[in-house]
Amino acid sequence: MTDPVNAFVAGPRARISGRAGGALAGLSFAVKDLFDVAGIPTGGGNHDWAKANPVPERHAWAVQTLLDAGADLVGKTITDEVSLGILGENAFDGTPTNSAAPERVPGGSSSGSAAAVAAGLCDTALGTDTGGSMRVPSSFCGIYGIRPTHGRIDVTGLMPQAPSSDTAGWFARDAATFARVGAVLLGEAPGPLPTKLLIAVDAFAFADPEVAAALQPMVRKLERVVGPAREEIMAPQGLSVWARAQRSLQPVEAWQTFRPWIERHNPRMAFSVAAGLIAGSQVPASERNWAALMREEARARLRHLLPPGTVLCLPTTPFPAPLRGLPMPALQPMRDRITCLCAQGGLTGSPQISIPGATVDGAPVGLSIIGGRGTDASLIALAQAMEAIS
Repeated sequence: MTDPVNAFVAGPRARISGRAGGALAGLSFAVKDLFDVAGIPTGGGNHDWAKANPVPERHAWAVQTLLDAGADLVGKTITDEVSLGILGENAFDGTPTNSAAPERVPGGSSSGSAAAVAAGLCDTALGTDTGGSMRVPSSFCGIYGIRPTHGRIDVTGLMPQAPSSDTAGWFARDAATFARVGAVLLGEAPGPLPTKLLIAVDAFAFADPEVAAALQPMVRKLERVVGPAREEIMAPQGLSVWARAQRSLQPVEAWQTFRPWIERHNPRMAFSVAAGLIAGSQVPASERNWAALMREEARARLRHLLPPGTVLCLPTTPFPAPLRGLPMPALQPMRDRITCLCAQGGLTGSPQISIPGATVDGAPVGLSIIGGRGTDASLIALAQAMEAIS
């Protein structure tokens, strides 16, 4: 198979046929290079990581589950370095091409998986989401993507980053395939549909005006399925406050995860990745304690807003994908703004699906739906119902 969008990692191409006659027979899938595939190094987006760790002898749970269901594995995909990125650019492996907007980044860290699905190189692909790594590339590439309820998908065989926020999800170009894969990984068919809809007015106000306007037809579609919407503030403390809490907790865990490797092997890494790890090592205890309390407040807020049968919608990202190759000073403010719309995932563990269907200046932007913990199947049913509306 050719790779016109640089989605797949170089080296041995993992190709494994699925079990004959399974529920996903006829579908192909790719996996982010954080998931173990037996006999293939898990690279993690950093060549020194692969050298320092043994080649796995078993498939990750999610990989094995898709194979057992009949899907065919076609390769491992590029990720931002050790999953510490949100835009999709990798100094070792390059930047996958966003086929929906080739001059723009694909979003990360599940960049290769999103790019492969968007380009039609596979039907679905596994990725991960700690601070936005499923949701952001879904929005930027114009495809479906899910951050499941934290702990819902078994992460055995998945390279960790920040375990209290790490999740495994999947991409698809259409809602039917998205739901078909979800039924296997969740062990639950889509449904039931929610009956109450909330609009996160603080999130819509935070997004670029062009994005908020472009998403309004999708919000009206949601209302046609669920019923009239009610406006609510998602983060009363402030979106930037929730983002600060996530930026205090996630980097500390990432430093704890990668510290033994760094101290033992002194690996090569991009400056931005090294800077983030150093920052995580220096977060004071007082900041960590405050952030842990803010996480409890955020969880309480979403429990209050999202009783059974209720969903909340918001822009997945505040803007469409930025241009490729921007200088570092231009990128950090963008990352900070993205975190303001993604922090609730890592803080609360609630499921979130990014639904395609809008563009700004020809580039995709996604609308997200969030439900209470454990309502993943209901969100998938809603995504299907929306796609059915012309």
